[in-house]
Amino acid sequence: MISYVIRRILMLVPTLIGITLVSFLILQLVPGDPARTIAGLEAEEEDIEAIRHQLGLDKPIIVQYGIFLKNVTKGEFGQSIRTQNDVVAEIWPRFINTLKLALASILISLFIGLIIGSVAAIRQNTIVDYTSMVFVLLGISTPTFWSGLLIILVFSVFLGWFPSGGSEGLISLVLPAITLAAPSAAVTARMTRSSMLEVFRQDYIRTARAKGQKESKVIYKHALKNALIPTTTIVGLQFGYLMGGAVLVETVFTWPGLGRLIVDSIYTRDYPVVQGGVILFAFGFVLANLVVDILYIYLDPRISYE
Repeated sequence: MISYVIRRILMLVPTLIGITLVSFLILQLVPGDPARTIAGLEAEEEDIEAIRHQLGLDKPIIVQYGIFLKNVTKGEFGQSIRTQNDVVAEIWPRFINTLKLALASILISLFIGLIIGSVAAIRQNTIVDYTSMVFVLLGISTPTFWSGLLIILVFSVFLGWFPSGGSEGLISLVLPAITLAAPSAAVTARMTRSSMLEVFRQDYIRTARAKGQKESKVIYKHALKNALIPTTTIVGLQFGYLMGGAVLVETVFTWPGLGRLIVDSIYTRDYPVVQGGVILFAFGFVLANLVVDILYIYLDPRISYE
């Protein structure tokens, strides 16, 4: 178990280096000159060249990437071009806000998705099953920016239960977390239903029922745990989607997350902040998949990693 975790962590190194390379090269291809942005439209060419030299932008691309990679390994992303603040100090509070939103959405989607998926599988081909699948279809096909506006209209404007935006404590987290969780809950419910129906056909389920075990024990001890293996894979992938998909929800609910900061930084050609935010997002996604791989061992001890 420990050796497997160590091997998986070591396998992350080339992946993370690849992420830094791709994020660096893509930003090099984006039109615009950061030095000219800093100097302003009325600046002399000598001043622009001086800023370019100060930022190291006059060096060959490979040298710039080497410096960038060295700084990343030390947790340094430079200074924001727009605000001149340290990039880490600027993106970290925003990343924490996005992480809170993503984790709250994962918990909500798991709670709703597992319940709906399990009930739909247990009541297969009944009105409960058909109704559940209709809600699943609505959850998958409804865009988050539209469902977010609808939720604001109902729960904030008409009922006045929650604020329509901002970050004033946990109550401000409720509506954006539900909005972001809806598509993920629908996918989780669908996967849970399919997995449980597959598990119900297995011999060990028939054996457990033949031994006279209670139906609740058969469902929750034998069926649900084994059905969670493919669902766990989906949840791991959904975490990356939630981190990236939070950009739209953060904009609708004016939530001060990392997604909004990256979008604003792209408009102002603030490359260090964009690079730092993208790499932090990617690292979070890679670590989430590492946690999913480790969870497989707990959910199914038959899986061997030797």
